[in-house]
Amino acid sequence: MKRFHSIQGTPLAIALSCLLAVAATTTAAKPFTYVNARFGTACTFPDEIFSITQAEPENGDGQQWTAPDGASLTCSGIYNIDNDTPKGFVAGEKASTGPGYKITYSKTGKNWAVLSGVKGDRVFYQRRLFGKDDVIRTVWIEYPSSLKAKYDSLIVAIAASLRGP
Repeated sequence: MKRFHSIQGTPLAIALSCLLAVAATTTAAKPFTYVNARFGTACTFPDEIFSITQAEPENGDGQQWTAPDGASLTCSGIYNIDNDTPKGFVAGEKASTGPGYKITYSKTGKNWAVLSGVKGDRVFYQRRLFGKDDVIRTVWIEYPSSLKAKYDSLIVAIAASLRGP
């Protein structure tokens, strides 16, 4: 019997394994890539799952999609007017004291931050890219806690697809 060894700390290996998980979980789901005209924020996700497109905000900063089971995905950008950093962003979110809001995981890099946690009976996952163009690009995925097994296998690949110019 062959044994597979995981490659820790290798973003490509993680992304590939996550994409395989997405393919296995959503064999009928096709990928869709959204590109925001205002900020160039882009992300790829299965549009057969996030099938309901919400109205784009007037300022054109992003787009939101929902799933019939109550999950949502937002891909957007904002100007970094406060000169926020990945570490500063995570520290600020960890200091938030909203009811039922709890960060359960966070990690930062030179120009990115990842958070996940709970808001009441919902799970959220957020990835932010801090661009050289002073734009923060974000993908936010939120879903009912009861659907954790379904969405946990999708979020890493979706978040890894976040990019900008």
